[in-house]
Amino acid sequence: MFEISKKPYDLEERTFQFTRDVAMCCKKLPRNTSNIEYSKQVIRSSGSIGANYIEANESLSKKDFIMRIKISRKEAKESAYWLRLLIETNEITDLKSEAQKLGGEAIELKKIFSAILTK
Repeated sequence: MFEISKKPYDLEERTFQFTRDVAMCCKKLPRNTSNIEYSKQVIRSSGSIGANYIEANESLSKKDFIMRIKISRKEAKESAYWLRLLIETNEITDLKSEAQKLGGEAIELKKIFSAILTK
């Protein structure tokens, strides 16, 4: 369902670009009750991915690092959920394609954070 593509290796930059792209995609959606609410949710969760990753990199303990990475992973999974809802509840084809790419990136980020936790 979601497309996977090549992205920058710098995870802070990658999460920033993801959040920016989500916000730009949401701006293009028709303004209705569900789109407004789903957009708010996905913008919050996508922004939280990068913010918590930055916090993890600045953590003072291994325990704090692990907790922040787990939050980033959880927020990536949540972002994929909200993007899927936006895809399923909108008819606009070009936005669906854009949202599918973003959903693929959310899944990819979740996998990256899972890999970080296993190492």
